[in-house]
Amino acid sequence: MGINPNHPPVSGTVRRRWALVVALALMLLWGSNYSVQKAVMAQIGPGALVFARYLVTPACAIALLLWRHGWRWPRLERRDWLGLAGLALLGHIAHVNVMTQAMHLSTAFSSALISALGPMFTLLLVRVLHSQRFTRLQVGGVALAMAGVLVFLSDKVALMRTQGLGDLLLLLAALLFSAHTVAASRLFARHGVTLVMAYTTLLAMVPMLLINAPQALQVPWASLGAAVWGALLWSLAVASFAGWLAWGWLNDHLGVARTAPLLYLLPPVAGLISWLALGETFSALKIAGAVMAGVGVAATQFSCSPADGPRRRSP
Repeated sequence: MGINPNHPPVSGTVRRRWALVVALALMLLWGSNYSVQKAVMAQIGPGALVFARYLVTPACAIALLLWRHGWRWPRLERRDWLGLAGLALLGHIAHVNVMTQAMHLSTAFSSALISALGPMFTLLLVRVLHSQRFTRLQVGGVALAMAGVLVFLSDKVALMRTQGLGDLLLLLAALLFSAHTVAASRLFARHGVTLVMAYTTLLAMVPMLLINAPQALQVPWASLGAAVWGALLWSLAVASFAGWLAWGWLNDHLGVARTAPLLYLLPPVAGLISWLALGETFSALKIAGAVMAGVGVAATQFSCSPADGPRRRSP
């Protein structure tokens, strides 16, 4: 039997299937991690969680580099180091600190829902940076998404000092994550996901430890139970470090335009798990706002071609 030249390559089909499996597993992992981190922060606080993260994840990064490259790690040009430093500042020092503090002030479901605005912010950044016009559907989607967020937050006006402030910080964190996703694409293409994520983690380690050391020193680490330690290590080594590597791999193999919509799965997954694990409740107004935001983000994202991305306009 001959080979049908019109049949798609098996390797490409297998790669797409594996990418889908990785994507679904990552959404389940990240969706559950909202509840895990909320439980851990209730015991040690947000600053101590970040401090522990940047003891664990740099060790994972070093182990990964040793496994891939031995003791001779790849050398980079000065411009690449400057780019990595920028990614460390944007994706770690800014995003992780803001996101963790926001989650502590807000709820697991709110954290997941507002993080799902990332695809809209990513598309906005790509469109603005490459001077592309928006369609009417995209403009309407952005407006609907933002209206949904306002409805979602409307029941927190009286709690603006706590949960309301946390949700505003979550918006900032979503924007920072989208900016990191767009900014990292070129370095991913040149050096691969593993090297970029490992080097940026190592570059961010010292600043993150210094920033969060005061809170970490107040935690009675020796008296923490086995369940807290297990949840902490799972959240940091698996969900955070391995999750970021998986996200970078998906962006590299599928493209930002195809991976960004995966974040739509986070709110229902996180909401269900937080309801089961933390007893979180959702009002009808909150659900309505979440639906409006999700539909608006979907309209914004899917009104363009899945293959859309940074490209030069025709004259």
